[in-house]
Amino acid sequence: MITLQAKTRMKTNSTQVSYFTLRAYFDTGLLRYFYFMIILSLYILIICSNLLLIVVICMNRSLHEPMYMFLCSLFVNELYGSSGLFPFLLTQILSDIHTVSASLCFLQIFCVYSYVCVQFSTLAVMSYDRYLAICSPLQYNTHMTSGKVVLLIAVTWLPSFVAVSMTTYLSASLQLCGNTIHEVYCVNYSIVKLACSDTRVNNIYGLIVSAFFIFGPLIVILYTYMRILKVCFSGSKQTRQKAVTTCTPHLASLLNFSFGVCFEILQSRFDMKAVDSVLHIVLSLYFLTCQPLFNPVMYGLNMSNIRVMCKRMLLL
Repeated sequence: MITLQAKTRMKTNSTQVSYFTLRAYFDTGLLRYFYFMIILSLYILIICSNLLLIVVICMNRSLHEPMYMFLCSLFVNELYGSSGLFPFLLTQILSDIHTVSASLCFLQIFCVYSYVCVQFSTLAVMSYDRYLAICSPLQYNTHMTSGKVVLLIAVTWLPSFVAVSMTTYLSASLQLCGNTIHEVYCVNYSIVKLACSDTRVNNIYGLIVSAFFIFGPLIVILYTYMRILKVCFSGSKQTRQKAVTTCTPHLASLLNFSFGVCFEILQSRFDMKAVDSVLHIVLSLYFLTCQPLFNPVMYGLNMSNIRVMCKRMLLL
């Protein structure tokens, strides 16, 4: 138990933090330029691949179907999430002093966490779309109208932004007794751990948001895939082929992103001093660096309509 005297001392030592120090970075000497070029090349590749698929979907009327509209939303989110990390990362790699202003740190928290919420919500909506297309093909156009598509896309973005705005506000309102973050980018839980004030509201709200935007979509995805599998086992060979073609990229994307997020959650909650520093950095950046490239590659290669349109556009 913390005594009243200790609490008073902690509050006395607390200050309005204007910047945070990122301790996960270490001196790499001239190798920093090599790492800079690798990260820059990866960022350019992410921008080009996602933009290409967005343009392909928007420019071709044959792809103006619900499934491709949801994919377009997914690719926009990849660009959004990448922009919240890569410019910041490139600046820090070349810097000798790894500090970030408090306002920029909270802005990055908002971008990264809203990216995660939108990602899980979009994957859930896509699984619902595949469920209707495979399990109720005759009623698909009746259920999945253009108005409903717009509504579902709005539902994946707006609630995520509202929920994460509140998360960021609660963290920014805390009294902090330190400004050191042992990460390569700003993580909300790392800032909450620096608080001298009561963090029960932050923790409870964080659990509610996690349950709603992570476990909620996962339950929807699990239910829809159980129904899809049931139809596949009892349906025709054509139905099974359609399910495999459209669901394989979605499942691969879901598993890749879920593992990446799990790595980050485990690292932020447990002491990782025994883990090699390079491995720690790679695992913490995995879902923000691999997923934005993984999705366009998976969907671009596995979905024939997109693949054909991309080839036509690149040959022009």
